[in-house]
Amino acid sequence: MNDAKTLRVRVMQGQTIAFGPGKADLLQAIAQTGSISGAAREMDMSYRRAWLLVEEMNRCFASPLVATATGGARGGGAAVTELGQEVLARYRRMQKKAAASIAGELRQLQALMRPADEQIAEDQRQGQDSDHA
Repeated sequence: MNDAKTLRVRVMQGQTIAFGPGKADLLQAIAQTGSISGAAREMDMSYRRAWLLVEEMNRCFASPLVATATGGARGGGAAVTELGQEVLARYRRMQKKAAASIAGELRQLQALMRPADEQIAEDQRQGQDSDHA
């Protein structure tokens, strides 16, 4: 079982996650596949979920991060805009800097944590207890 304990950098706008690791991966997949549906398939995500995430990203920034073209004889598509490329590059740099700056503290904190499989078992026991209450 994967016992990774990690830091996740999220950029918030009010209560909305404007950009985070999942949206960064989606943006990268759109850049690689040229479509939201292709990116969704690559990420094992529904098209609807991917579309909603793209809409949310586009609303949070000064201009869209993803430009879409509707279908037709040649089909539609999507492209990461210049701003989208800049946001993705800046975010990836932020992730690396954040990870490097807290690496020592994170290791020490991780040493104080339970192994993930123990936590999962505890969560399951608590769920069963509440089902029988």
